[in-house]
Amino acid sequence: MPRHPDRPSYVRCQRCGRPACPDCQRAAAVGFQCVDCVNEAQRATPEVRTVYGGAVAAGKPRVTFGIIAVCAVLYVLQWLIPNDAIYQTLGFANIYAEPRYGQFEPWRMLTAAFLHSQGFILHIVLNMYMLWAFGQALEPLLGRVRFLALYLVSAIGGSVGYLLLTPLYEPGRPLYGVVGASGAIFGLFGAMLLVQRHRGGDTRQLWVLIAINGVIGFVIPQIAWQAHLGGLVAGGLCAAVLAYTPRGPRQGLIQAAGLAAVLALLALAAWLRVTL
Repeated sequence: MPRHPDRPSYVRCQRCGRPACPDCQRAAAVGFQCVDCVNEAQRATPEVRTVYGGAVAAGKPRVTFGIIAVCAVLYVLQWLIPNDAIYQTLGFANIYAEPRYGQFEPWRMLTAAFLHSQGFILHIVLNMYMLWAFGQALEPLLGRVRFLALYLVSAIGGSVGYLLLTPLYEPGRPLYGVVGASGAIFGLFGAMLLVQRHRGGDTRQLWVLIAINGVIGFVIPQIAWQAHLGGLVAGGLCAAVLAYTPRGPRQGLIQAAGLAAVLALLALAAWLRVTL
């Protein structure tokens, strides 16, 4: 029976033969089909997925470009809003992880990854370039949701690495904060290394890239190598979960549980650091 029997229909569906008014017509390879037949065909067609379980997404890497856009907007706001308010609201320092000083604000471990140094423009330029380069490779392989989860957990891993490997805050000691996507970028390095190894590709250039960027963190002052190391480890763990989970109907569920376990491990490490 037509969806809208009160409307004039001059075309019949090529599949079911029912009249289809202009609002219910959908162009097909030959002629037209009604909206019900099109929906039924879409439900019956299995969704194409990548080898790592993500939905295949054609076109531009939207998550990668979205993260770049957020970082760019926040960087502009850092210049426009006075009194360093953006950093004071979103930046991370060890004091913000310590309840004993009334500064327990764990979300800063993530938000700090979207800020960058105003005094060194190459900080955001190089990070966004690396994100653009590796995001275009990893996002189509993993799928948008998995890539976003990998990036966010790696960002948190960078902050946790900084927390674990720097002295805890003490009253009277100078307070140093950390901002930047470098921890998350190193997470992408680690993920690409695991993915390349899983696919049987050559990883020598990746090892060289990681080594060079790792050394830079020790040579140039005011670069948080601790965040780089934390992000690298977190990204590698996430990629291991995504790459080595067997394919099957429960692949997505197992991967979600594995990523949640990595996040829980980071939370446990941070909690032990500030309580013991």
